[in-house]
Amino acid sequence: MASRYDPNPFEEEELNPFANQGTQGNGFAQSNYGGGAFYMPTAGSVPPATSRLSPLPPEPAGYGRGAIVDIPLDSAQDFRTKQKELQAKEAELKRREQDLKRKEDAIARSGIVLEEKNWPPFFPIIHHDITNEIPIHLQKVQYVAFTTFLGIVLCLTWNLVAVTIAWIKGEGPTIWFLAVIYLISGVPGAYVLWYRSLYRAMRTDSALKFGWFFLSYMFHIAFCVFAAVAPPIIFKGKSLTGILPALDVVTSNAFVGIFYFIGFAFFAIESVMSIWVIQQVYMYFRGSGKAAEMKREAAKSTMMAAF
Repeated sequence: MASRYDPNPFEEEELNPFANQGTQGNGFAQSNYGGGAFYMPTAGSVPPATSRLSPLPPEPAGYGRGAIVDIPLDSAQDFRTKQKELQAKEAELKRREQDLKRKEDAIARSGIVLEEKNWPPFFPIIHHDITNEIPIHLQKVQYVAFTTFLGIVLCLTWNLVAVTIAWIKGEGPTIWFLAVIYLISGVPGAYVLWYRSLYRAMRTDSALKFGWFFLSYMFHIAFCVFAAVAPPIIFKGKSLTGILPALDVVTSNAFVGIFYFIGFAFFAIESVMSIWVIQQVYMYFRGSGKAAEMKREAAKSTMMAAF
């Protein structure tokens, strides 16, 4: 039995054109039936879209309005401490640079030159820089003098090879030991006694260094001439590859004789080149007035030694 309050289902509905315009615009018609409202889609309509906003993430605890941020107060003090340490290190570096510069200036004023080993390039054992340290008008003579230094190294090395072959062929071990002594004493002796003296004399233009070069280089020339002849007077038998040992050896063994003749040629060429070098250096020495300067310096040194 229907209630008296129930509306008549056959009663004509009143439509309000101003009610629920949003839904009518979407293509839905509102209908009240049985006390409830529902939407009926019309042709070509789209269901109304429902939009939901995502909730905001919760705020982390401790960062509200009343939260206290813990900032360490020691950070500023540590920064100032590190800054002071850096300033102290910088001042120490500046002081060391100034001390080093003062030492370099003192060394430069005293005439001492720091020689860095740069030759040979693959294994530096000596200092050698003709292009940058020797005056251009003396470089040719210096280069030829350096060639004579390399020449004596070649002569003594070849002498050892030839004597070694002669020893193998039955000449005895004594000449081989003497050839080894010539090599290990002649090469460093030539560099220290006369080549380094000439190099420093050319670089500093020192009269006394020129004098020492002349003395030691004359001994070098005398040795080369003696080795080219190699008479059996001072040195033992065939320990030098001169012309006389070469003539003696070639009669018994032609192969060994060839090595001795090559050694003789090396010593002869070395003698000729060394004579040319000493002539050129002496001409420069006399022309530049270094002879008179050397005499004055020698006299001064003698007087100082006497006092």
